[in-house]
Amino acid sequence: MTAAPSVDTPRTGPPAPAPDSAPSSGPDRPWRGQRALLGHLRPQRWRMAAGVALGLVGSVMGLAQPLAAKRVMDDMGHGTPATGPVLVLSLLVVAGAALAGLGYYVLQWSAESLVCTARRRLTDRLLRLRVPVVEGSEPGDLIARVTSDTTLLRQSAPQAVSAAVTGTLVTAATVVMMGLLDAVLLGVTLAVVAFVGVVVAVVAPRIGRATHGTQEAVGRIGAALERVLGAFRTVKASGAERHEAAALLREAERARRTGIRAAAWEAVSATTSAVVVQVCFLVVLGVGGARVTSGATDVSTLVAFLLYLFALAPRIGQLVEGVGQVQIGAAAAARIAQAEELETEEQEGDAAEDVTRAPLSVSFDRVSFAYRPGLPRVHHEVSFAVPARGLTAFVGPSGAGKTTVFSLIERFYEQDSGRVLLDGEDVRQWPLTRLRASIGYVEQDVPVLAGTLRDNLTLGLPGAGDEEVARVLRLARLDLLAHRLPHGLDTDVGHRGSRLSGGERQRVAIARALLRRPGLLLLDEATSQLDAANEAALRDTIADTARHTTVLVVAHRLSTVTTADRIVVMEAGRVRAVGSHAELMTHDALYRDLARTQLLDG
Repeated sequence: MTAAPSVDTPRTGPPAPAPDSAPSSGPDRPWRGQRALLGHLRPQRWRMAAGVALGLVGSVMGLAQPLAAKRVMDDMGHGTPATGPVLVLSLLVVAGAALAGLGYYVLQWSAESLVCTARRRLTDRLLRLRVPVVEGSEPGDLIARVTSDTTLLRQSAPQAVSAAVTGTLVTAATVVMMGLLDAVLLGVTLAVVAFVGVVVAVVAPRIGRATHGTQEAVGRIGAALERVLGAFRTVKASGAERHEAAALLREAERARRTGIRAAAWEAVSATTSAVVVQVCFLVVLGVGGARVTSGATDVSTLVAFLLYLFALAPRIGQLVEGVGQVQIGAAAAARIAQAEELETEEQEGDAAEDVTRAPLSVSFDRVSFAYRPGLPRVHHEVSFAVPARGLTAFVGPSGAGKTTVFSLIERFYEQDSGRVLLDGEDVRQWPLTRLRASIGYVEQDVPVLAGTLRDNLTLGLPGAGDEEVARVLRLARLDLLAHRLPHGLDTDVGHRGSRLSGGERQRVAIARALLRRPGLLLLDEATSQLDAANEAALRDTIADTARHTTVLVVAHRLSTVTTADRIVVMEAGRVRAVGSHAELMTHDALYRDLARTQLLDG
């Protein structure tokens, strides 16, 4: 069982895997991967059919080449001019190669479309995952499913389809033609095909299992690397580079071992088929030579049969490789299917429609909540009411459940019992898109995304006008920063806003929330990284905003909330007291102790 995430501080390490939400890494159910692979192939079936048909026609022209060569030899043996048969043979060679190449191109085109569709569907689903599911999964592993697993689909799909259709049909046709030429030599050839079939049947499942293990290891590498890069400065400051590098090396070594295992089984399959085909050629050559000597067949027939045998050898190799590619593609498709089964949010409606800009009232009615069944509750029948407009602050010791209030309002989580009401309506009745479009939210760790300053300010509001952007820049005291940057609002802020200071990132998050003109503004420690001057200025901005909207603030620094209209004091998941700063200083010992600790008792 995993621990619940911290309710008041952001988690700095990788989220612990959640048994009921993280993608499964165990062995797949039988045939699950094959069914998933067919599901990916189905939308491209007509385009792939066209590619296969072109390749098939090219292969049929290849089958006619030995007969044309036999005709050339017969004409030359009888002293007849062979100009016509030579021209026919040349046309078959050129046209067959051209059609085979065109078929390959169409198959690759289909594979790229298949991968694009899979990535689009998977990324759309990942962005709609429920917050507990994401926190119970490894981000690096989810990224690997979008990148490396879908790449395996692209690599395996054309070979699998081509082998399944073209390889099978052409092999069957080749065997028929060989039987028409010499049934005895065909018997030798069929014995070889049967032996190769046994080898493939034994080896193919092992290739699939090894490939699945390799992809799991690649996912763990991504997760470990994401963990390190997400706390890069902390790792360096702690002198933990060698320790973390060793952990990454262990995951890379695990991927190497599983990759070698898959390569070994593929090599066994390919080598066995190649060796057996060569042995078959020698046996056919010996038996065929004896039959020519005895007069049972002629030289031209033996040459034609050997040409068919040469054509059959790569087809057998193609079938063997195709079976291996099916296993690889099925392993990748199964991992993608696991990610597609993760629980998502239902985002009904359009965020731009019917968005509430008017101030919203908020109330909790005997709300209880735990992050996971069986874990201690974070909220114990929490009740309070906040009218529309005004500034309400939530204070209390760490772990009191303050940030969880915001998470329940945003429906990142849903309460176990009780009701969370927004404007008198249960938030579970609000369409998610409308609910979140009506709320401005500044997180505790104020994330800034890679991209430009403008991209971060207009996140979710790409149509915001320059005047609106300029307004929030002034309110958040970012206008001087925007003028100072080399490219203004179009300056790249770096990975996670690394080119901005902590206070600047905090002000970017506040400006982004204000740009939405929300009916409810949630600020979680929104001024914790600001200096005194900027904190005072933003305190005035928040107070001004509270005149025409509802503002809820989580604060540890009581200096930011002493002028709040009401202060909710929380302790151990319960509401302890509600009142103004003066009232709480008089009537609540916990608040009074917090204030005295921060030298606010005067």
